[in-house]
Amino acid sequence: MSRLSIEALEKAVATIEKAVMEYEQHPDLLSCRDGAIQRFEITMDLSWKLLQRVLMERFSVQIGLLRSKKDLFREAATYELIADTERWLQHYESRNDTSHVYDEDVAARVFEHIKEFLPDVRDLVIRLKNVA
Repeated sequence: MSRLSIEALEKAVATIEKAVMEYEQHPDLLSCRDGAIQRFEITMDLSWKLLQRVLMERFSVQIGLLRSKKDLFREAATYELIADTERWLQHYESRNDTSHVYDEDVAARVFEHIKEFLPDVRDLVIRLKNVA
């Protein structure tokens, strides 16, 4: 794969795990929580872009067929790159919510969602290694 790599995704996942652990150890430091949210944002973006690239390069899926993230995640599930389309759509919705992290309730909700995202993105890394 040319520009996006599984290694970059693995590193991004590790940074989220570290940020979540730091915030759980220091819940008074909102900068740790906000850092975890920003790392989630980056990791989610890497995930969907990597899925798109793998679908095109490994499975010859035409980019025009992937008009929305729903199409992308549905196609990724078809090729068993992800286990659950709906969960990935929820992750993507949470990622979109990150533009509203100035709202305390949204930030808290997105941070909690990161814990649901981590097992799925770890699974994605494993699945991508199997097709690489």
